[in-house]
Amino acid sequence: MKKIKVNVLIAGRNYPLVVSNEQEEEGMRKAAKNINDLILNFEQDYAVADKQDVLAMCALQFASKLEIGAIQKKDEAIKVTKRVNDLTSLLDYHLK
Repeated sequence: MKKIKVNVLIAGRNYPLVVSNEQEEEGMRKAAKNINDLILNFEQDYAVADKQDVLAMCALQFASKLEIGAIQKKDEAIKVTKRVNDLTSLLDYHLK
């Protein structure tokens, strides 16, 4: 499989990466753009000059979104499972 070389710019620094396909390349470029947009927002909104602080804030925001999404999926799966169990019990009751 052919590897694709990608250079992304994050917080003014260039990062050369190697990805497996065009989708990964597009994902890396979009992720870098999202990070740079968030950096700009944090720098403007909070007057944070230290890039390390801004990058830490970005990492926290992206990681928390992933964690919140995972919690919401788990909660939804629990609700769906309970509903299926309730319906199964109801069917069992009516079929007896």
